[in-house]
Amino acid sequence: MIAPSALANPTDKPLLVLHLEDSKADQRLAEITLRKAAIACEIICTDSLETFLGLLGAHAFDLVLADYHLVGFTALDAWDKARALPQCPPFLLLSGAIGETAAVDAIRQGIADYLLKDDMSRLPHVLLRTLEVHEALRTKEQAMLELAHSERQLAELTEHLQQSIEQERAAIAREIHDDIGGSLTSVKFDLSWIGRNATAPEVQSHAHAALEMLDHALGASQRIMMNLRPPVLDQGLVAAVQWLAENFERRTGIVTRLDAPAHIDVPADIQVVAYRTAQEALTNVGKYAQATAVHIDLSNTEGHLTVEVRDNGCGISLEQRSKPKAFGLRGLAERARTVDGWLDISSQVGKGTSIIVSVPLT
Repeated sequence: MIAPSALANPTDKPLLVLHLEDSKADQRLAEITLRKAAIACEIICTDSLETFLGLLGAHAFDLVLADYHLVGFTALDAWDKARALPQCPPFLLLSGAIGETAAVDAIRQGIADYLLKDDMSRLPHVLLRTLEVHEALRTKEQAMLELAHSERQLAELTEHLQQSIEQERAAIAREIHDDIGGSLTSVKFDLSWIGRNATAPEVQSHAHAALEMLDHALGASQRIMMNLRPPVLDQGLVAAVQWLAENFERRTGIVTRLDAPAHIDVPADIQVVAYRTAQEALTNVGKYAQATAVHIDLSNTEGHLTVEVRDNGCGISLEQRSKPKAFGLRGLAERARTVDGWLDISSQVGKGTSIIVSVPLT
């Protein structure tokens, strides 16, 4: 007698078992063994493959007990056809004529477990264990499906957010160019006129000081606009990355080299991902790398767009990359995934860092 189990609780719904067996005596013995173990179950027996498949399609069985050798077919033939069904129950082989090699091969093909008829007293224990394992696998599979669904939703949200951010950046850049830039330029013209026509020295002095502040404000607005969305992006990815490299070298003094073809034609969303990856990588170099040289490689070979930013700086340790608030590199990886791409980071402390984003162009 086996210990009581949740699956064997008499108050539970009886298990529905399909027994594929051509021996009436063995059918009866299995039924008696399960009832002696206080396992509430309803057993339907058949020895026909056609009837077996029909019953599986018509009822939601909890388990299949199957003899290995039947007239005209084997349990593996039945399993091969049954596992194509949407809700295939676990198969438990209960046979008196199966060798260990055949049993191992059956389990390798997906059969849940096997038991020899000479060891029939262990049937309740093996049956309950089979059901528990099957339920655990089903729960795991459901959890994996839910996780995959959540990941898809997260990816869609990330893509939507990135698109919204880029649209907002473009809108703000236009506002700065059209409104703020235009207004500051008009004020500059007026101040220049005042400076030229004023006779009082103190007025001219204030006008010149105001012009200097306006030049500073215009420069700042231009930098902000270029960082938000540089107009050079409209001239193509190569031109945009070239501008980015030249601007970075001018600001930081770090020698920056770009290797790229004359022109790369890519969709707008991929162009933005490539540009932002290069921009973020250069920002990290300027802040943390302590580098003296940067090499940017831009290519579109073998159906993929690849952008690599490589420096000769101090490198990034694993601890730095796994810090809780290290969102920059994680953001690049998420951004790459929005266009079915991937990000690779290779770094050695003291030997520099290579950041590569690759995006399929299909």
